[in-house]
Amino acid sequence: MSKFRTVKSLKPTAAISAAMLLALTGALSYSLATPAPAYAATSTLEAESATLSGGAVSQQEHAGYTGSAYVGGLTDANKGRATIATTLQSAYAGAGTVAVRYANGTGSSKTLTLTAGGAAQQITLPATDGWASWSTIDVPVTFTQGANTLTLAFTSNDSGNVNIDHLKATTPAQPDDPTPADPSTLEAESATLSGGAVSQQEHAGYTGSGYVGGLTDANKGRASLTTSVQSAYGGAGSLTIRYANGTGSSKTLTLIVGSSTAQVTLPATSGWASWSTVDVPVSYAKGANTVKLAFTDNDSGNVNIDHLKATTPTTPTDPGDPTDPDPSGVGATLPFTTYEAEAGSFKGSAIGPDRTYLTVASEASGRQAVKLTQTGDYVEVKLTEPANAINLRYSLPDSGDGKGIDATLSAYADGKALPDLHLTSRYAWVYGAYPYTNNPGEGQGHRFFDETRATFGQTLPAGTVLRLQKDTGDTAASYTLDLIEAEETGSAATLPSGYVSAADLGVTPGSQDVTAALNNALDTAKNQGKGLFLPAGTYKISDHINLSGVKLRGAGVWHTVLRGTGLKGGLFGQGGTSTIENLMIDGENTVRDDAGGQAAIEGDFGTGSVIKNVWIQHTKVGLWISGPTTGLKAGDLRIRNTYADGVNLHGAVKDTVISNSSIRGTGDDALAMWSDGAAVTNSAFRNNTVQLPSLANGAAVYGGNGNSVENNLISDTVVAAAGITVSTRFGEPFSGTTTVSGNLLRRTGSMEVNWNTKLGALWVYADQHDITQPVVLRNNTVEDSTYSGLLISWEKQVSDLRVDGLTIDRTGANGIEGNAGGKGTFSNTKITATAEAPLNMTGGFTIQRGSGNSGW
Repeated sequence: MSKFRTVKSLKPTAAISAAMLLALTGALSYSLATPAPAYAATSTLEAESATLSGGAVSQQEHAGYTGSAYVGGLTDANKGRATIATTLQSAYAGAGTVAVRYANGTGSSKTLTLTAGGAAQQITLPATDGWASWSTIDVPVTFTQGANTLTLAFTSNDSGNVNIDHLKATTPAQPDDPTPADPSTLEAESATLSGGAVSQQEHAGYTGSGYVGGLTDANKGRASLTTSVQSAYGGAGSLTIRYANGTGSSKTLTLIVGSSTAQVTLPATSGWASWSTVDVPVSYAKGANTVKLAFTDNDSGNVNIDHLKATTPTTPTDPGDPTDPDPSGVGATLPFTTYEAEAGSFKGSAIGPDRTYLTVASEASGRQAVKLTQTGDYVEVKLTEPANAINLRYSLPDSGDGKGIDATLSAYADGKALPDLHLTSRYAWVYGAYPYTNNPGEGQGHRFFDETRATFGQTLPAGTVLRLQKDTGDTAASYTLDLIEAEETGSAATLPSGYVSAADLGVTPGSQDVTAALNNALDTAKNQGKGLFLPAGTYKISDHINLSGVKLRGAGVWHTVLRGTGLKGGLFGQGGTSTIENLMIDGENTVRDDAGGQAAIEGDFGTGSVIKNVWIQHTKVGLWISGPTTGLKAGDLRIRNTYADGVNLHGAVKDTVISNSSIRGTGDDALAMWSDGAAVTNSAFRNNTVQLPSLANGAAVYGGNGNSVENNLISDTVVAAAGITVSTRFGEPFSGTTTVSGNLLRRTGSMEVNWNTKLGALWVYADQHDITQPVVLRNNTVEDSTYSGLLISWEKQVSDLRVDGLTIDRTGANGIEGNAGGKGTFSNTKITATAEAPLNMTGGFTIQRGSGNSGW
């Protein structure tokens, strides 16, 4: 049950440019992280650019607003729900103000609730002369140092019914600071200096308290200065370097932003007291960006650095920012709200952005996370929707023997203690060569993250500040937090009509093994012409639970759990029309064992079966569907942290659809169609959200006839991976048209380390067989590809590639790259911001250009 990933020779693709600068994700207003100079800041935060929820909406009906609109919808219909939320950075803790510009044409005073610096207060907004008449009230607030979440809410205690134009926040200045500094200027002498770089004052004309020297030949290969830039949004910006170069000739240093590197040329100035600037284009990540200026072995150095000035993106519409709304119809509609740790408030260390294989950040969502190492370190988010449960993605250190450690993590809601979270690293960390082991002595550790879920026994309302904190009793050396998913679980379902309860047939939850009893109960239910209902509880199983034309239903994914034992325990289809729904399958796999392990759900599912609302984790595979299966519909799945594929349609599978599912952290292809011995036919992966396969592709089609990959959101592939591949690397040749349409790929593509080859976000790969049948790529979007946007590669021919409506924005290599033979037509293909040539074709591939192409 594996697609063997053997090492083989493959022609290397073009090298990535040193000028590649990655754009990732970030928070709503920008400021500079420490070290930074003292300043007082007044920031205007346009309400329409904030995060709006509960019915609050951007409007333009009434004149006189600033910015592009104002926010309405704070009406009685949305009382208790409508909220405006944004984030402000403050250099210092202390007293400040928030000025609220509003219109209130109701004829009487109204109230809203303002929360700033963690404290809430009701504010009164007197009537204005009408809806096009705007007024301002100043509200005294106390800011915390660093990130401050500002919310303006129509709570159940408010009268609301006003419009909000903007908030103007004045944060505290350092006492007695008569000349506040420009907050975008990072004085070099305040950065972290190493390798011989030192603060100096010998030459006049510098800003701040000095400049940085020591970037001399004696320190070549060592000297550097490191600081941080906070960006509101991911996207294009710049970094201005103010320097002096009295050597008489141009010199170079190397600028590193996140995981991206570019050599910067600094022309000679007229002397050492003569200062000049160079502007360097930069793509910023949302949140903290580590910025390093280094005198590397490849540089000529011997310059002085006065300061760096950051210009970060100012709008939330930069492509690739996952806080921006996704295009309509792309990805899954999910029952939870996701909060990225690095986008919240935290005390700890931000890690990333970094796509370097075998680094923890490379396996984090958006390639960023927060590491807690000291007692009192925390991550804090404000809930935008009510929740009584969370699912946390995290990483703990491994144990010395590779068996993992257990640890708690403390949780608080608005400062009140919640039950501790119970974390473990036993299901994380593998080592050595594929398919990997649990022996740390083999090195190359990866698979850093796991997930845990917890219910609170109470519903936390929207606006609750949820804090996860390392307290004294939380004994792990470190906790790396990636994201939190929060939701309302609903109550456990009861016995539905047409089902018999497993409890009445001798199947009860607990520590006993119920494998045999559950198989017997399914047979009994089938003989009675009924389905089998599993009431809430955890049921231990140690082998296959056989399904042959029967319905199995739980009380909900948060309530009914099938718990595997060792490498085994899952549902096995044996033909017939079956239904599986409303339950969780939680395995105990700690390593990949293709021969000995069992999938969560596998086998032949006959005709017209349904798999719906199932949560799977810690198993070898999520779904391994074999022929002859026809017309299977599987959806609303959560598949997490499997050791091999998330979903594999294997062999003679027909007319099957996998849809509206969240698939994350798989150990092989997240979604695969493998025509092994027989063709997968007329099947589709549709509207799924795929994140962070730790090995292999987001979605892969290996041979087959008439299959499609449609409207999926795929992000952050790690190694040996494209976002989507159409390939003859495994299985039978293609025998019909393959369609890839409407997909959005973010930060996909990666290095195939065994081949030393850089894989594109989209990858058409003619390996074992020619691809002679049509491959249609229609209306796909590639954002911030690690290497090329589209790779067409060898060793065989790609004879009929049809590309229409492809958008490629920001790549680490080419826009379109190819080294295969064959031909293709390209229309409405738009390429922007490539690190290397937009088009790089070798191998004889012929391009026929249609209309609507640009950028290449």
